[in-house]
Amino acid sequence: MKHRRFVLGAGLILGTALAGIAGWHWLAEPAAGAAGPAPSAPAAVALATAERRDVPVWRSGLGTVQAFQTVTVRARVDGQLDRIAFTEGQQVQAGDLLAQIDPRPFQATLDQAMATKARDEAQLANARLDLQRYQALSRSEGTSRQQLDTQRATVGQLEATVQGDAASIDSARTQLAYTRITAPIGGRLGVRLVDQGNIVHATDTTGIVVIAQLHPIALLFTLPQDDLSEVLRGQQEAQAAISTGTANTEPNEPPPNGLQVQALARDGSVLSRGRLLLADNQIDPGSGTVRLKASFPNQDDALWPGQLVAARLLLETRRGATTLPLTAVQRGQQGSFVYVLASDQTVEVRPLRLGPSADGAVVAEAGLAPGEQVVTAGFERLHPGQRVRPQQAQAAAEAGPSPGAAAR
Repeated sequence: MKHRRFVLGAGLILGTALAGIAGWHWLAEPAAGAAGPAPSAPAAVALATAERRDVPVWRSGLGTVQAFQTVTVRARVDGQLDRIAFTEGQQVQAGDLLAQIDPRPFQATLDQAMATKARDEAQLANARLDLQRYQALSRSEGTSRQQLDTQRATVGQLEATVQGDAASIDSARTQLAYTRITAPIGGRLGVRLVDQGNIVHATDTTGIVVIAQLHPIALLFTLPQDDLSEVLRGQQEAQAAISTGTANTEPNEPPPNGLQVQALARDGSVLSRGRLLLADNQIDPGSGTVRLKASFPNQDDALWPGQLVAARLLLETRRGATTLPLTAVQRGQQGSFVYVLASDQTVEVRPLRLGPSADGAVVAEAGLAPGEQVVTAGFERLHPGQRVRPQQAQAAAEAGPSPGAAAR
């Protein structure tokens, strides 16, 4: 009886233990399955296609617009300003009358010089007749050689006097002409600096009005000294293209006489297009920059003297270069790279050697072929081999910004 009770008790304990173990396994298996790795969902990204295009290579700087020529018109003789013949802000041509000084004193001086010359010419004519008489008498020894020589000297003296009178007349005419103040160059007039009726002098430094030539107009801007060698080389190539007749220009551009320069507004729009004239003959040691001067036709008066503008110089154009958006370029310890879409809808990391950039695109000199697709947004979940799901650029951008996008 005791043995039976012992067996039953042991069996009951064993069964309870087995049931507990089975229950634990039944509960543990689903939990373990829930904690196991699940396949990751494709990352939403925006894609762009690398394409072949012409890429302009620019160099940018800040510049100041200047009149191509500036002249302060001043009086060249003393006198009363009888007339102002211009309107402030007027466009004038070279030779146009600007002002008139009272000419009467200068006309009187001219008349006096002409009268003096007429008197001396009459004396010279009489002296020449006397010389002819003395020469005739000297052949018959009717006069002395001394008298003949004296008369020759008198004629020579009077001839010199007449020549001096002619010079005095030229001087008087010049002074009289200076009473008419004309424009030495064509351009736009500024503010009138003296009023009619005032006495002006040749020594006055204020002047009467300032003329600024605006067509064409000049732009002075600076570039880093490291760009100077490329600028000089580009200028030589442009001049060589002009001499051989192979220079090309885009529509609405000035004639091909140098590297193209664009003047830009604050919003980046092009105000005017011109051509590089020269690079200064020295580098500023304080700033490490070199000054360059460009000329613009400025027929629409888009540029004005004293205006501050951004300037960019077109050094060259890369023909048929492989380009991709700048937003696709990432930075790593090994340099620049991009995520390239593979045929199985995964991405791979591709190192790049980058060239110049323009208008939001950059040249891939090595590492990428035209037609390949690169990721431009949605980088936060990417790693090599990650499956991706192309989305619109805006939707992918909302998923998260690029942490290492290049900004050049």
